[in-house]
Amino acid sequence: MSGLHPLAESFASVAEEYERGRPDYPQAAVGALAFELGLLTDPPARVLDLGAGTGKLSRALIAGGLNVIAVEPLEPLRTLLSQMIGADRVLAGTAEAIPLADQSVDLVTAADAFHWFDHGPALAEIRRVLRPGGALCVVVMVPDWSGATWAHELGQLLSGRRPSHPFFDGPPWHETVAACGGFGPHRDIRVTTHEPTSPERIENHLASMSWLAGLDEGPRAELKAQISAIVRSGEMPPALPQHVMLGIVRKAD
Repeated sequence: MSGLHPLAESFASVAEEYERGRPDYPQAAVGALAFELGLLTDPPARVLDLGAGTGKLSRALIAGGLNVIAVEPLEPLRTLLSQMIGADRVLAGTAEAIPLADQSVDLVTAADAFHWFDHGPALAEIRRVLRPGGALCVVVMVPDWSGATWAHELGQLLSGRRPSHPFFDGPPWHETVAACGGFGPHRDIRVTTHEPTSPERIENHLASMSWLAGLDEGPRAELKAQISAIVRSGEMPPALPQHVMLGIVRKAD
């Protein structure tokens, strides 16, 4: 599907690593979001998970009792997404051209995806599909690997190799939303849990990073080997903290 950021397109080549390595979103985060927005209704609130990837957040939302429709532009990720939550819940599309009717959802979520959007058109589309009083939730997962002995060495390796990236080098999401208009003030909620981990999961997580996936084959293999050597030479606890950041804005009247 055209119009994607070049780095975002690289996720198509690492769908399996993405699914194996990326952390799962905890039910505590979904519960906090549902409570904050009053989403536990009958019938269930309808949620659009935008840029859903392999459905990490979609699954948690469904388990939390919400009626989820997931939109994902990349076919390899969409294939896994359909296997995970059912093809009837999955649509091909982008944030800039959402394949849903006007005022058809109560909440739009973007889990580690908002920085890939063309923000002006995407926010206009999000406003279009939200019902009055609906909300946008920008979700960011922040793994905390500081409890592992290799964390500092790995951080130095990666920070020296990462190219320009919209998440790290762009403005904070809430500043972008405020500049585009159409939404109220933002509210932040943080939920911290501990997730089981292993060297293999860390390796897959890093292999699924867009900029690493986008490297040429030789440099990518070399960097993956360096990552593996560092992670496997040290020690880490069986579970590490994961911080889920929920940034919420309501659609303005």
